[in-house]
Amino acid sequence: MTDAMNVHGFPQDGGGAPDNVTPPPRRRLTAAHEAIGQVVEIGGSGARVNIVDRRLIELAGDPDPSVAMSGQVGSQIKIDSSRRWLLANIRSLKVIDPESGIVSAEIDFLGEGDEDPSSGRMINFKRGITAYPIPGSKAYPVTGNDLKQMFAADERAHIEIGTVYPTKDVRAALYIDALLGKHFALLGSTGTGKSTAAALIMHRICDQSPEGHIVMIDPHGEYSAAFKGHGELFNVDNIAMPYWLMNFEEHCEVFVTTQGAERQRDMDILAKCLLQARARNRSAEGLTKLTVDSPIPYALSDLTAAITHEMGLLNKATDTAPFMRLKTKIDELKSDPRYQFMFSGMLVADLMGNFISKIFRLPARGKPISIIDVSGVPSDIVSVVVAVLSRLVFDYAIWSRSEVQRPILLVCEEAHRYVPADKTSTGQAVRKILERIAKEGRKYGVSLGLITQRPSDLAEGVLSQCGTIIAMRLNNDRDQAFVKSAMPEGSRGFLDVIPALRNRECIVCGEGVSIPIRVSFDDLERDRRPASSDPLFSELWRHTGEEDAMVARVVKRWRAQGR
Repeated sequence: MTDAMNVHGFPQDGGGAPDNVTPPPRRRLTAAHEAIGQVVEIGGSGARVNIVDRRLIELAGDPDPSVAMSGQVGSQIKIDSSRRWLLANIRSLKVIDPESGIVSAEIDFLGEGDEDPSSGRMINFKRGITAYPIPGSKAYPVTGNDLKQMFAADERAHIEIGTVYPTKDVRAALYIDALLGKHFALLGSTGTGKSTAAALIMHRICDQSPEGHIVMIDPHGEYSAAFKGHGELFNVDNIAMPYWLMNFEEHCEVFVTTQGAERQRDMDILAKCLLQARARNRSAEGLTKLTVDSPIPYALSDLTAAITHEMGLLNKATDTAPFMRLKTKIDELKSDPRYQFMFSGMLVADLMGNFISKIFRLPARGKPISIIDVSGVPSDIVSVVVAVLSRLVFDYAIWSRSEVQRPILLVCEEAHRYVPADKTSTGQAVRKILERIAKEGRKYGVSLGLITQRPSDLAEGVLSQCGTIIAMRLNNDRDQAFVKSAMPEGSRGFLDVIPALRNRECIVCGEGVSIPIRVSFDDLERDRRPASSDPLFSELWRHTGEEDAMVARVVKRWRAQGR
């Protein structure tokens, strides 16, 4: 075509635009909407954009922090595609032509929105991409108004936990139903503010749902300070957890101390005698079916009597060793004051309903969270205590399906202790039940929250069951790689910045957010913070006095095995 073209693409000579055709409107561009580059390559989940380095330098001085950050690793840009804006995150940058200042950026697509014809801004933002751009499409910086449109919480129930980086006023929201319905994990190295972040999230959930049901396993006794007055606090002094709530596998972890063929023989004897001890109360409960796993109250004296009776039926006295091992272990637990919270003779009564009601907050009465401080539990049975509590949560959800559903959130701090990657470690009962909750819990209304500083030490597959990942700074390369492998491809560009996060910052990816975001957590009131601050050596080592009296008090508590 040789004829000159006018600005709208119609020939100037001999045939202008037809009278009934309206030329398409030009895009109204503000200063912040000037293109900074163009798409040169398209892939399934991302693309490559060539950016003019000079434009990045010009943007750096923009008063809008979002525009000033555009073009940097971890920031967002938007791409013009058929009168829609496609939002993308910059994963990496590389100079390809130093003389002309061309920078190549790898980007991951996050979502798309419509263009407001009057202003050129993005509106109606949605996650996911319906139509890809073509090579040559222009890339633009993202403005603060664009971010507000992207991250604005919709009508779904949500909590606000901080501000979206790099803005100061765009709030970061977590959607409650998606966060809890598909489990979540909070990850971060020691000292990054992980415990305070966990307390912040739990407080926000409790404030919004004062009649909720949350059980939090606290291995270090640090969360009691955070939820004084806002939840119920339990430790070895007041939890009173009946030993007969244990199933057979948990009984074996406590009572059976041998390995190999001897362990199997001890377990067979325990199964037979435990069934006899439970059977003594079967008539009182009106039950026709009974198994070794049935949570029927029984007296420890009945169990030892059954063991003695079975031992008396032996033909040779040399075969009494397994019976004596079991009797000795049971007598040891009964007499040791450290185990009284669980094996006291006062716990024979049927208190199962009362125990479930107080631990699961049924009803909550404005205190929806139970903090279970297991720091005072002897180390050899702490995994069994956590296993019993976790299994009760799951079993209650199963057996209450015909009732009005009361979903329960189970939060495990130091989760790598209970669901370790090493399958040969002790505590298999707690590992099995937490893995089952991770895989099946959402079907029964049980949500799992995992908090850990070593995600690579978690059992394989458990982290991948968490629909939302809240990742704070991770210093270990193995942990970083483990988290990235558990996330969808489109989020990995965000996870690349995990080593560079500051304290009290995180990357949130998954079901609980509209798109992956980098968040700076809100400050938490002092009386709501956990007792997890690091000791200030330089300050504490300057003072002295009353050491003798202090040591005497510590020794007294140490010997008494109490607080």
